[in-house]
Amino acid sequence: MSIGHNSETTSAEARVWTPILNRYREPSRLRSVVELAITALPLMALWAAAWLLYSFGFWWASLLLALPAAGFLVRLLKIQHDWRHDSFLPNRAVNDWVGRVIGVLTVTPYDFWRRTHAIHHATHGNLDRRGIGDVDTLTVREYMARSRWGRLKYRLYRHPLVMFGIGPAYLFLLQHRLPIGMMRAGWQPWVSTQATNVAIAVIAVALIVLIGVKAFFLVHLPILLLSAVFGVWLFYVQHQFEDTFWKESRGWDLHEAALHGSSHYDLPLWLRWFTANIGIHHVHHLHSRIPYYRLPGVLRDHPELRQVGRLTLLESFGCVRLTLWDESQRRLVSFREAKAAA
Repeated sequence: MSIGHNSETTSAEARVWTPILNRYREPSRLRSVVELAITALPLMALWAAAWLLYSFGFWWASLLLALPAAGFLVRLLKIQHDWRHDSFLPNRAVNDWVGRVIGVLTVTPYDFWRRTHAIHHATHGNLDRRGIGDVDTLTVREYMARSRWGRLKYRLYRHPLVMFGIGPAYLFLLQHRLPIGMMRAGWQPWVSTQATNVAIAVIAVALIVLIGVKAFFLVHLPILLLSAVFGVWLFYVQHQFEDTFWKESRGWDLHEAALHGSSHYDLPLWLRWFTANIGIHHVHHLHSRIPYYRLPGVLRDHPELRQVGRLTLLESFGCVRLTLWDESQRRLVSFREAKAAA
């Protein structure tokens, strides 16, 4: 099957994939449990090793272990992502409760994130429904219409030090502690957030009592912050690439946005493992019930999907400069390109 982009038949082409991909949706209970074990157990072992190294005075070695530990924490976060889509275990109630428990470790309240992530899947690429579960993106016209102060604020928000430095710390340490924006979403996001906060506080206090304040923060905080940076970076490149998809509501289509508004982040095999295949994001958006360990099988069986929205690791770094959606060219452009075209 050939796959076009920005054509009149694109929406129909994208819809064809739903029944095709449906056969990949069933999770394996044994595989899921094994995947959880080989992620959570090494994470705990690395955390303990980092603490032991610190306690013997090798603080620099403890910091070095933060990098692989953060990798396993990112993997745990991406596995939690499958729980949100009910694609990890066959039983939805078990999915939800395991997701809530893991949410304490990833400092991500499950039911709050579940709600915002559902909005993301239902609206991404829709210019009229931006603001929840996405990276704030202005069109060139909107940016040019802003005051000097408004443009400066957007430039600061889009600066790499903010987007991938301050931003991840704010998102995971502060924003996830209070479900702002979910005032009308019922009680569940609020209860989930506060219950997660209490559980995090209890575990943190217990560890501080056991190993001390300084040890806790020097061991745990680097792991948490690095994983937050990696997590935000992955989310960014999944939708912020040059030939992504944005349309107003009247021309927007869910399946077209899924196929062409999500990238195929073609990473080396070892990074695919640590990121739980989240880089095969276009397939995930086409059919979010497919367990992450079945996504490579989709590309194997349907090679025509491999080149859709494909980004290599090297190419992905160029996405950082793409900050504005050019409605006339139908692509993301940099501030410099937007200024030159004005």
